[in-house]
Amino acid sequence: MAITTYLAIYFITWWVMLFTVLPWGVRSQAEQGDVEPGTDPGAPVRPHLLRKAIATSIVAAFVTAGLIWIGTSGLISLSDLPMPFKSESN
Repeated sequence: MAITTYLAIYFITWWVMLFTVLPWGVRSQAEQGDVEPGTDPGAPVRPHLLRKAIATSIVAAFVTAGLIWIGTSGLISLSDLPMPFKSESN
């Protein structure tokens, strides 16, 4: 595979992992007991976005490496996966 394929896999994995990392360590204003007027009580007090971006990058790198290893080792190939619209000719 080309390097652009690896980068595309990493890019997609990074965004998926971001949504799994975002809830880590979040405390809402309601949980903290200090709701700012005009804001939603469920809004985070401190979102720690830089930490989460770094954690996302690390987790996505490991997941991407695992996906690439599975694809290149022959453990699973595209021919092993069922095709939803494959025509069966007799």
